[in-house]
Amino acid sequence: MNRTELIFATAVILFAAFCLGWMANWLVNRFNRVTKAEIGELDRMAQALHEAEETRDQAINYVHQREAEITNQLSQTEAELRAAMDGLRDARHEAEELRRYIEQKNLG
Repeated sequence: MNRTELIFATAVILFAAFCLGWMANWLVNRFNRVTKAEIGELDRMAQALHEAEETRDQAINYVHQREAEITNQLSQTEAELRAAMDGLRDARHEAEELRRYIEQKNLG
């Protein structure tokens, strides 16, 4: 095999490899092509995801508002309970003083 035949054989092998690579690339692109229906489905899914995120954000805001209202009600109820307990303590103390006074008057 002389030099010219070697160059020609190498050129043919490289051209064949190029053609096989080009055909493989064409096949891969052919099978991976995205159709308009798939793009439409992706758009619908993106819209549904956006709506779900908005709904989630609204729910989170509602929960925070409700939590603040309930916390406020709890604070008010605790304040009322403290006031009622203080009033009950004062009433018991006053009743005890009245009992002692009555006992002293009955004995004395």
